Amino acid sequence: AWYVPCLASLETLQELCRKENLRCKSIGITKRSLKSYEVEYLCDYKVEEGKEYYLVKWKGWPESSNTWEPEKHLNCPLLLQNFLSDKNEYLSRVSEGKTLKVRNHIKALKPAIADYVVKKAKQRIALQRWKEELNRKKNHKAMILVENTVDLEGPPLDFYYINEYKPAPGINVLNGITTGCECADCPAEKCCPKEAGFILAYNKHKKLTIQPGLPIYECNSYCRCGPDCPNRIVQKGTPYSLCIFRTNNGRGWGVKTLQKIKNNSFVMEYVGEVITSEEAERRGQHYDNQGNTYLFDLDYDSDEFTVDAARYGNVSHFVNHSCDPNLQVFNVFIDNLDLRLPRIALFSTRTIKAGEELTFDYQMKGSIDLTSDSAEGLSPSKKRIRTVCKCGAVCCRGYLN
Repeated sequence: AWYVPCLASLETLQELCRKENLRCKSIGITKRSLKSYEVEYLCDYKVEEGKEYYLVKWKGWPESSNTWEPEKHLNCPLLLQNFLSDKNEYLSRVSEGKTLKVRNHIKALKPAIADYVVKKAKQRIALQRWKEELNRKKNHKAMILVENTVDLEGPPLDFYYINEYKPAPGINVLNGITTGCECADCPAEKCCPKEAGFILAYNKHKKLTIQPGLPIYECNSYCRCGPDCPNRIVQKGTPYSLCIFRTNNGRGWGVKTLQKIKNNSFVMEYVGEVITSEEAERRGQHYDNQGNTYLFDLDYDSDEFTVDAARYGNVSHFVNHSCDPNLQVFNVFIDNLDLRLPRIALFSTRTIKAGEELTFDYQMKGSIDLTSDSAEGLSPSKKRIRTVCKCGAVCCRGYLN
């Protein structure tokens, strides 16, 4: 047998079942629940003969089944609170800079207000589903939250969460490592970093001790040491709960930490689709025309490959650029020792407070900072449309590329 993934949402399938009077236990439509009603969100408001009514969208039912219900029939205080909050938010926005006359006895909402309230309700549901999907797919314990208090933008439609590199056809990201250290208590004389000719990157507090530009060699799956080895940091994934949020200054989505992050701590890995540099050049022209940039050159040893996080990536896809960043890039080698394909880890450059946005320099390559001046030395084929930087830093260079 073979299966094709269904592109319809759970609610759409539930609506079809109810419309055709069909039962499907796997999506929650049983004989008992076939005619059950649960409020999904509130669409409108009116007052008739002194009674307050709300237009209800029932969960799993089409909008054609919406009904007006008196407030006393509704047992959904949070949805009522969201409805009133969204209504007041709309009124405050349209009245910005104007004197607003508050009417305590509104008989009915204007169509524009009702339309906004419905859009906000649908956005809230979509973002909640996206948050659940992200947390279902991630491979680390820390939580991922999603927040948009700025506009009506919902989840990105063409983004797929992954936890590790996704090689393009014809690219092999595994080097077939078959050996590891024999340390009973890392680091020992012949631990992985020393075998590679470098020093251990972390201290006993799991903080980074090496300078930017130096590689990190962690213990791998063939090493004798266990999961508590102090030389296993990046491979465990981010230890901090993060929030993908909508920025209010035109930079799209951003990422902020929900926990305090100490200096020199691992924060997250940058993952995406591994492509050739030639393909990256082709895609880069397209991204520049859109004003976006998701390409990260793997140029530790050569410039053969690039990571493209435009469609496939993790939380790092949403981390914005800053000319004065609080994250630094490091090249990491664990189960793959191919110098052309390092893993990219982001470490904190200072203490980062809870609620602070996370940023890194898009032109940062280890310890080498490609400034706008150095970009002038590129060949004509490498020159692209310059993207204006909106980081707001005092030392802002003015452009992302």
